[in-house]
Amino acid sequence: MFEHRTSPLLPWRSFLRRLVLSIMLGLSLVVLSLLVGMWGYHHFENLPWIDAFVNAAMILSGMGPVSPIQTAHGKLFAGLYALYSGLVLMLIAGIIFAPVVHRFLHKFNLEQRGGIDSGR
Repeated sequence: MFEHRTSPLLPWRSFLRRLVLSIMLGLSLVVLSLLVGMWGYHHFENLPWIDAFVNAAMILSGMGPVSPIQTAHGKLFAGLYALYSGLVLMLIAGIIFAPVVHRFLHKFNLEQRGGIDSGR
């Protein structure tokens, strides 16, 4: 997906396209994770959809649940969803920031070798 370290720096337009695709992939994972969380809270805790959304969004963002969990299945789901959310948050950050970090490192490598003139 990324160019080799010996390749010239990606043109700005192509870099922006890559960045937008990464952001779209990251947002898609957020939406998918939010939908799974909403379904779980609605199914296991019988929460209305709006309350299920609030709980899933709060867990996914790292804040914690809003509504108290009543059932054993709901507690199991909430715990697993919290673990999943912590991991997926790091994954999404990596997906979104990877093009920026790669471009920075690639540009730094080209400057070290003295070949920065291409890609602007």
